[in-house]
Amino acid sequence: MTVIGTGYLGATHAACMAELGFEVLGVDVDKRKIDSLSRGELPFHEPDLPELLRKHTASGRLRFTTSFEEAGAFGDVHFIAVGTPQRSGEHAADMTYVDAAVTSIARAICRDSLIVGKSTVPVGSARRLKALVAEEARPSVRVDFAWNPEFLREGFAVEDTLRPDRLVVGIDSDEADSVLRRVYENALSRKTPYISTDFETAELVKVAANAFLATKISFINAFAEVTETVGGDIRTLADAIGHDNRIGRRFLNAGIGFGGGCLPKDIRALQARVSELGLDSTMRFLNEVDEVNLRRRERVIHLVTEVLEENVEGAKIAILGTAFKPNSDDVRDSPALDVAGRLYSSGADVNVYDPKANANAAKRFPRLNYCGSLQEAVRGADIVLLLTEWDEFVGMTPAALGGLVNRRNLIDGRNVLDPDVWIGAGWTFQALGRKSATKVLSEAAG
Repeated sequence: MTVIGTGYLGATHAACMAELGFEVLGVDVDKRKIDSLSRGELPFHEPDLPELLRKHTASGRLRFTTSFEEAGAFGDVHFIAVGTPQRSGEHAADMTYVDAAVTSIARAICRDSLIVGKSTVPVGSARRLKALVAEEARPSVRVDFAWNPEFLREGFAVEDTLRPDRLVVGIDSDEADSVLRRVYENALSRKTPYISTDFETAELVKVAANAFLATKISFINAFAEVTETVGGDIRTLADAIGHDNRIGRRFLNAGIGFGGGCLPKDIRALQARVSELGLDSTMRFLNEVDEVNLRRRERVIHLVTEVLEENVEGAKIAILGTAFKPNSDDVRDSPALDVAGRLYSSGADVNVYDPKANANAAKRFPRLNYCGSLQEAVRGADIVLLLTEWDEFVGMTPAALGGLVNRRNLIDGRNVLDPDVWIGAGWTFQALGRKSATKVLSEAAG
């Protein structure tokens, strides 16, 4: 099989398919990326993936090329795994890369094959792309088409590929179904749910899942705005409603909101697509989901100015975390990096440390001061902001930081630290959705 596009999705899928025993050829137009992957070097951080990449480039089961002609001659199944970024100045998805990949491989295929889309696309794309394949493929070969959306979580992508919680395939032929069942024979042998449906439903499953998760996160963050005002505790609230099996506790962690390369762009692209379909009001609630998410970043900035008594300019601020989530070096639409950039623009002296994402963050905000360790970042700080919940930060102690900082001020933007421990050690502690340290201390005194 071939995997066209060797970014986060494509490289993961290629290495995992090799692990499952297939001969795999990764294809990309970026020669530097291909050269790097061919040497067994992964250009991004994903746990367990570097080992698989090195294992199977060494075994010869996994190779990489820039040649679509080589791919067309090699593959029986061709996976499309290129990106669909948000169009510049618009909410809609940019299908340029998907269209180019499908066109190129369709022209190069020289024997009966199956093209399988994995990219996240606007509903209706698969049927349009199938027609494109029919126009571009050689008359002498049969090229079937299917859509098989990915459900990878960054930080757990290898596990999610090798042991998925469900498989969704959009097909319109028995032949395509038969091939995909052989491709996923390992997962099916473990009774993994296999949902065979039409193109449109398969496309919508991915964006529906992301829209729901984004809504759940913004729901709890909206209630965090209420608990901050009335003096409640959002973590206790989330625990209480999470015991309801209809709701569940996952994705009810209040904080600075979601980011990354999927949720923000996918909910915006969904709104744009349903608007094109004449259903302008159907997904209007996602506008508020997006707004609630962005407001959490503003709330962190407000807390900083509150703690520093408006004296942000010239203040030394330590930012812990720039990736949008732990176990990733992805800083796309990262709330943490956005907050760091805004504080810098307000005149603060910003020190930044992330265990894996410093290099990617520096490409986007080069003027921030990137540090090589937690200790370096907090040294002399007037306030510390925990914005990505890496284990290193969750496990830090007041004693370890107390002798390094200038002032003992801490904002927990992910609600992962115990406020009593930090307040008891003499720190001013703030967390989103919970009583402020000032209120806690005054009530204790009363």
